[in-house]
Amino acid sequence: MIELAKRFIGKECLVYAFDSGHTFEGVIKEVSEGADLLEKNGTLEAINLDFVIRIREYPKTKKGKKKSVILD
Repeated sequence: MIELAKRFIGKECLVYAFDSGHTFEGVIKEVSEGADLLEKNGTLEAINLDFVIRIREYPKTKKGKKKSVILD
């Protein structure tokens, strides 16, 4: 998972955790052994990679704007 998460460094992503369906949103700044560092609105948040089940880039429209509704 560490090597896969490193592909998303510098991109705005949605990170899904398996506990209670938590979703984290932000730009992935750093991926180290066991943790993922996300930045959103100037604040940093560390996420344990052991609990991550899915990482994906934030969906965008054809014009490059962020989608307002995300259906999974």
